[in-house]
Amino acid sequence: MSGSRSAYGAPVSGSGLRERKKQRTREALTDAACTLFARQGVESTTVEQIAAAIDVSPRTFFRYFPSKEDVAVSVLDQQLTEVIRALEARPPGESVLTALRRAVVGTVRAHEDAGSGDGGIRLRSVRALLLSSPTVRAASLHRGALRSGEMARLLAVRMGVDPVRDGRPQLVASIVLCALEAAVAEWQVHRPDAPLSNLLEEAFDLLAGGLDYPSATA
Repeated sequence: MSGSRSAYGAPVSGSGLRERKKQRTREALTDAACTLFARQGVESTTVEQIAAAIDVSPRTFFRYFPSKEDVAVSVLDQQLTEVIRALEARPPGESVLTALRRAVVGTVRAHEDAGSGDGGIRLRSVRALLLSSPTVRAASLHRGALRSGEMARLLAVRMGVDPVRDGRPQLVASIVLCALEAAVAEWQVHRPDAPLSNLLEEAFDLLAGGLDYPSATA
């Protein structure tokens, strides 16, 4: 019996096919969850609803995610991964803030341009992920703190410094992630009709201007 082959004619192993099927199921669960989160909020969405949306059992859901909140955090983590990869790909001659701005804004605009596709669905679901659930928001902040170390290491390379001895890369990474949180909150609460990428551009403009604002009583 002949085995399965890839598009290039090479045999595809059974383990490779299984991994691809598992990845497709994980992606389908994530998309279903994001759609439900955006429509009815995280707290009102059940694991049973997410599983039923792609015609699998709740038991199957729990093979991929410990909880519905973990789906939300995985989406946010994936977006952070995209930003970090984009930062790593920026030209080495760019300054730290320029590289960060282009990585962050470029990643978000790519999702915005995706419209109603996968990227668009996940971007629109950020509102439900971040603000409708205190549990998800706390988990996302914790995840961001963990990923800030990865970002700081890339910034240290760009700056040509040792991140163990020089605290600036970690400080910049932490400040930028907090600025992103603030921009998303502004988008959600006060300016939901504005493109998120525009608010992120504004946040980077403020960072570029410095943080040593004068006292109102001076």
